[in-house]
Amino acid sequence: MKVKVKLFASLAEHLPPGAANHTAELRLEEGTCVQAIIDRLGVPEPLAHLVLINGEFVPREQRPTRALAENDELAVWPPIAGG
Repeated sequence: MKVKVKLFASLAEHLPPGAANHTAELRLEEGTCVQAIIDRLGVPEPLAHLVLINGEFVPREQRPTRALAENDELAVWPPIAGG
């Protein structure tokens, strides 16, 4: 299956070569979970702060079991500080 992965801010460095606009399309096996993608891309767990599938928040405790489906869009943001 194909999914689109978007890694924002400093996380973009974990995308595969050739990724553009903080986005990469990945081919995955059916049933691949969110945490498997985060691990596969080498994103340190504490830096995967905000995770969304198709705009829907995925809590940290659901990431190991929440499976992705064909054409899903997974977006990940690091913690952001500002003032």
